[in-house]
Amino acid sequence: MISLEHMEKIEALDGMSDDQLTVLQQYCEELEYQRSDKLFTEGDEAKHVWFVVEGMVDLRFEMPDGRSSSDEQTISTVEVKDRGSVAKTLGWSCWVPPFKMRLSACCVTRTCKIVRIKKEALNRLFDKDSKLGYVFMSHLVRVVGYRFQQFQDEVAKTKGESLMCGW
Repeated sequence: MISLEHMEKIEALDGMSDDQLTVLQQYCEELEYQRSDKLFTEGDEAKHVWFVVEGMVDLRFEMPDGRSSSDEQTISTVEVKDRGSVAKTLGWSCWVPPFKMRLSACCVTRTCKIVRIKKEALNRLFDKDSKLGYVFMSHLVRVVGYRFQQFQDEVAKTKGESLMCGW
């Protein structure tokens, strides 16, 4: 079972009380993946929210012809150097229709340590404790906004580089 100390390092759980973390703790599932393992595939039913606790995960789109995704299809990389660092959040698609994963997630380091929580368990908890749900979703919105900003910055950088090549 994940410790409260490690749960405090999950960005979407930031600022929650020990009581709130203890309630969530029982629903956390710890997983370990090896290099090239897929955590989930684009189009999979989105049933969990995921937290990268340690390691590096590439978020990739799948090729229309069915070929396996590779580095060239990487949209973003989520990296957490060690368990002492802030754990990064993935999988908020579980709350966004059509409730399918929008990208594939692939472990790109020797190992990745992951914590995931079933969306349905969280929804039940949030129904019982709306303050817990509000805090969680507020943090999740910040995470999504930050990731969107990162993506915009990367697109602007890439567009700028391609414009400079024409000079």
